[in-house]
Amino acid sequence: MDKQATVIGAGIVGVCCALHLQREGYKVRLVEKGEPGMKASFGNSGSFGTASCVPFAMPGVLKKVPKMLFDSESPLKLRWGHVPRALPWFLRFIAAARPSRVEEIAAARNSLLVHTHAGYAPLIEGADARQWVRDDGLMMTFESEGTFHNAAYALDLRRRNGVHMDILDGNEARQMEPALSPKVIKVVSLPDVNRTIDPFRLCSALAMDFLRRGGEIVNAEVRGFEVGGEGPTKIVTDRGPIDVETVVLAAGVWSRPLAKQLGTSVPLEAERGYHVMFANQGFELRRALVSADRSVSIAHMHEGIRATGVAEFAPPDAAPDMRIADMVMRHARALVPALKGEPASKWMGPRPSHPDSKPVIGRSPRHKNVLFAFGHDHLGLTMAGITGKLVAELATGKPTTVDLTPFRPDRF
Repeated sequence: MDKQATVIGAGIVGVCCALHLQREGYKVRLVEKGEPGMKASFGNSGSFGTASCVPFAMPGVLKKVPKMLFDSESPLKLRWGHVPRALPWFLRFIAAARPSRVEEIAAARNSLLVHTHAGYAPLIEGADARQWVRDDGLMMTFESEGTFHNAAYALDLRRRNGVHMDILDGNEARQMEPALSPKVIKVVSLPDVNRTIDPFRLCSALAMDFLRRGGEIVNAEVRGFEVGGEGPTKIVTDRGPIDVETVVLAAGVWSRPLAKQLGTSVPLEAERGYHVMFANQGFELRRALVSADRSVSIAHMHEGIRATGVAEFAPPDAAPDMRIADMVMRHARALVPALKGEPASKWMGPRPSHPDSKPVIGRSPRHKNVLFAFGHDHLGLTMAGITGKLVAELATGKPTTVDLTPFRPDRF
């Protein structure tokens, strides 16, 4: 192992990058401020969103956003003090909602999604982590014909990108998932969507396998770089400088200031999501659920039932607003009336999102020894495996499994 790589960020994306680099013969160091997998990777909905080619920005969004921002029950929140920083992001977001752009973005996202299994399979097998993964599918629920009609374009976009879907009426859906509210009149069943019953335990299992294979995890906060003629020679941390050869920047939303120090500006925002955990419910959900009306996801996890939702635009380290978590709780109970009692816990995590709903995956335009892998929107868990594989291919000079042109760092 004469080749060395340092991966900044030990969320699910960074850990998968580290494992794939190890498989290419690299001696790898992970640098993470806290425990691996404890930020956005900790509290997501757990679904491997292989059907999620549809971008966040869709045609007609310009009419919807202002109303959503002033609706107290809306899944979109914006802290007003954050408006000056977020405004350029929203302008790019609106531009990405043009029909031609939506089609391009969906195809690009799908080019990664179809490789979800190939990116993960060797890592999950190597870590003996199969117990944390299920293949019981996902249901998208609709409580009115109007909501179902409004989803027609998004459903057709999925269908044209090869997603297998079954359309059920409410009674058929409740035979498959009895916990569903009687208000649900239609369901789109997505049988090929897998999930993890504990995103944190899955990430931890992969991180432990990384250590068993000779990797090193350094607990430190990266603050900058010392740059030579060929690129960074050291990363500067709160615990002193660290010599580096190849650098992979996979620090989620915290990648933005570090990328800027390396000469690349990206419009990366913290799209903060919330979850609540219900424990000791006395029943299990048979499928993961996503409500088109309520913009919440509900799934049975290792330690209870988790409801997730909301996109809150605010500084990544700002204190959470747990009133938003309470809103998620209310919508979850409306979709699954059997949910009882107060949540056992509430959580917030910052998703790293670009306005065009695509990650940055590629070599730094300024430094040949730096690779970028961040900004996976709602799909960090889903795309982590294939992202790691692509990063390892870039590092070794192999042809990449996926055309990375749509994900290049300088596309903005």
